[in-house]
Amino acid sequence: MYNRKKIFEQAKEVIVKHKLFFVDDIVAFLPCATSTFYDFFPANSEELEVLKELLNQNRTELKVSMRSKWYKAKEVRFSLLNISLVNQRRE
Repeated sequence: MYNRKKIFEQAKEVIVKHKLFFVDDIVAFLPCATSTFYDFFPANSEELEVLKELLNQNRTELKVSMRSKWYKAKEVRFSLLNISLVNQRRE
């Protein structure tokens, strides 16, 4: 039998350790099936929201890092990528 609290703590650890971006990636590192994971942490559960926030932090860190590198790059293609990302309406 799986321990829900232990699985939750392990999930948080692997997100940070492996810089994960997707919920499916979390499950790949856990000693439980995908169905068990979603039984423990259904949609809109507080725990799943915590895990999603950690995933979003990893995405944000990657975006900032990439944009910074592209901003400093001398090649035109990286400048164009940066301009394209910065000018996206959804952000």
